Amino acid sequence: MPELPEVETTKRGILPYLKGQTIKQIVVRQPKLRWPISEAIFNAHGQEILDVKRRAKYLLLQLPNNWIIIHLGMSGSLRVLLNPQQAAKHDHVDLTLENGVILRYTDPRRFGSWLWAKKLDHVTQLLHLGPEPLSDELTAKYLFSKAQNRHVPIKTFIMDNHIVVGVGNIYASESLFMAKINPNRKVNTLSLFEFEQLVIAIKHVLSKSIEQGGTTLKDFLQSDGKPGYFAQKLQVYGRDGEKCYLCQTEIKSQKIGQRNTFYCEICQK
Repeated sequence: MPELPEVETTKRGILPYLKGQTIKQIVVRQPKLRWPISEAIFNAHGQEILDVKRRAKYLLLQLPNNWIIIHLGMSGSLRVLLNPQQAAKHDHVDLTLENGVILRYTDPRRFGSWLWAKKLDHVTQLLHLGPEPLSDELTAKYLFSKAQNRHVPIKTFIMDNHIVVGVGNIYASESLFMAKINPNRKVNTLSLFEFEQLVIAIKHVLSKSIEQGGTTLKDFLQSDGKPGYFAQKLQVYGRDGEKCYLCQTEIKSQKIGQRNTFYCEICQK
């Protein structure tokens, strides 16, 4: 599943081609995604895209009086076509703009979604989300207050979108390693200082990943249009059985909350 840095890079990739452009045509070849595409989406015809934003892993196309909310699901991707291309089997939605650009949505597993709304606060999927991880709202004091009387592992806690959005499995493992916190620690046992270190780590890991993702922006103009996961040197994720870069101890893995978790039992006591 695309994680927050991948979605942010997608937003940055399509923004220059969409912002300020009028939607000339909408083609929906397959309306049965995770949620059926509403026929109201055809009301976007003739409307200007004022901006492209992101909330958690949702991409938001702002129109004068409405919003198109896109989620890439497990296997979805967006690409920019400068010239018409014949649609393939899994190309489900096209937005053609007055400048001739086509925004094409491809999703083999159809777990993504295209939602239509008059106001964002009417969108159930966006309600009750926690703060953005790179915003000033994510602070150590905020996490510390949320952790009181909670007994879940810290990794489960920071992956809860009600607490903070966008800290997926890869980035949770990497952030906890950088903060030297064992992923099994009960969240209510962490000190304010440890949360300060964790917030620094989360912001650093995600910012670095987004920065690395900038090199994939050209992929939005390639024939497959799938930037995929960024090439990055991960410290612990996916490295079980290999040596820790810091202490040379073998990286361990276990399931926490039904997700594979990777850590160093020496660096993260």
